[in-house]
Amino acid sequence: MTETPIRTRFAPSPTGMFHVGGARSALFNWALARQSAEGKFVLRVEDTDAARNKPEWTEGIISALEWLGIHKEDPHFEGPYFQSEYAEKHHEATALLHKEGRAYYCDCTREQVQQRRDNPHLGYDGFCRDRGLGPGPGRALRFRVPEGGPTVVDDEVRGRVEFDNASIEDFVIARADGSPLFVLANVVDDVEMGITHVIRGEEHLSNTPKQQLLWQELGHQPPVWAHLPVIVNEKRQKLSKRRDKVALETYQDEGYLPEAMVNYLMLLGWSPGDDREIMPWSEMEGLFRVSDVNSSSAFFDEQKLRAFNGEYIRSLSVGEFVDRCRPWLAPEHAPWPEENFDEEVFTAIAPLAQSRVAVLSEIVPNVDFLFLPEPVEDEKSWAKAMKPGVAPEMLAAALDRFADPDLPWEAGALKAALEEVGTGLGLKLGKAQAPVRVAVTGRTVGLPLFESLELLGRERAQERLRAALAKLATETESGAGSVS
Repeated sequence: MTETPIRTRFAPSPTGMFHVGGARSALFNWALARQSAEGKFVLRVEDTDAARNKPEWTEGIISALEWLGIHKEDPHFEGPYFQSEYAEKHHEATALLHKEGRAYYCDCTREQVQQRRDNPHLGYDGFCRDRGLGPGPGRALRFRVPEGGPTVVDDEVRGRVEFDNASIEDFVIARADGSPLFVLANVVDDVEMGITHVIRGEEHLSNTPKQQLLWQELGHQPPVWAHLPVIVNEKRQKLSKRRDKVALETYQDEGYLPEAMVNYLMLLGWSPGDDREIMPWSEMEGLFRVSDVNSSSAFFDEQKLRAFNGEYIRSLSVGEFVDRCRPWLAPEHAPWPEENFDEEVFTAIAPLAQSRVAVLSEIVPNVDFLFLPEPVEDEKSWAKAMKPGVAPEMLAAALDRFADPDLPWEAGALKAALEEVGTGLGLKLGKAQAPVRVAVTGRTVGLPLFESLELLGRERAQERLRAALAKLATETESGAGSVS
């Protein structure tokens, strides 16, 4: 007997930015589909909410999936399909369910339903079940939930979950205008596309008994269900786009590598079963099992994600790192004049920056001093390093030493020279180099000073030392004047 090929699906709505929770679901579905030669990952865009859907959001979904490595060109990829294209199939399903007595029309208003109930939270009471109403204005189509017994959902993540049919109201499957509700359209689309596994977020679990009943009444075997654990923030609250940083595009813009993001998202609720966390997609894909997904909530720890990203950045070759940095160095994004950028200088400094940045956007503040006419001055750094008395003496002595034409302008010689100057003033190297670093880079923290000086060049380094001395002199004069 030939085994049915696995067909998973990812069915987002194009109503906003791409949520990291959706990205996690997509990756789990992608991993499962790619584990068999004939497996398929079906992208279905649920675009029936015309008021909120925008074409750019659909393009954003496709672009985000491609960034994660889920490509349309891959033989395991199918789609994108659009839910709006299946409207005729939705209407056929509602007609069939009504004809077979599995659905009936109801003209009850919400207020009437609540008036018939002592507890308004109990929902619809089946008032129109046997009234024999036909379609008409103000009449919605409700599914007739079987009486007695539970609906049992066998979930790959949560095990056997029972829903008492008495607690499931006869739910609406089509509005009075004939348009289907999500609960029906979702099932019909899955049936039409031959979906064998539905892997989605925990928030959809409450819809599952209704959808399973619809699968059965439409004459099909329900898919394998798997409801993934909710993703929470540090306060153990479900990630919210109104409160938390959840848009995948935001992480892209900050310079997270896709391979790092994929690695981290795969571990939100799933583990390969050993102590390793950093691993390539090629390994995770083969190890992934839906049955190994944990049902407990998964903490989205941005600091851990940063650490993952830093690991991946450091694993790149220098050439790859330079290429990955280019979007942030481009003229439309970089803070320096385009003509100031020197490819050779950046390539030379890149290995030092690579070991220090956690996200690629951090490359700019690490190297901007090399390409800006003047360094970006950080007030806190200036106040910390430019102490009266010590800083002017150190800068003047350094300026004098650096002016020596016999001093080789290379990192080792510059370090020895500055250490010599500091010793003459009774300063250890750490204290001696602080005002020099702030004068030439604008900050107390950054790339190694002496390699930075070498690449900055003798003349520009001296210009910045002189400018810092002039500013200190002005501050001293201003302070003296205020005292008098």
